[in-house]
Amino acid sequence: MTPNKPRTPLRSIRIPDELWSAAQQIASERVNAGESAATVSDVVRDALHAYVSASTGTEHS
Repeated sequence: MTPNKPRTPLRSIRIPDELWSAAQQIASERVNAGESAATVSDVVRDALHAYVSASTGTEHS
């Protein structure tokens, strides 16, 4: 039995600290303003979806 097995594998990517911190700050401000919650992971995932869709013309989930 594997406890807490994630649905998706973890990925390691290199992001400059300044960029990551800025993205976290924006996400926090949006949550505090009552906008929909988004994590930096959500932003990265959305950007990858857009990148792949633009390149292939198909949607990926």
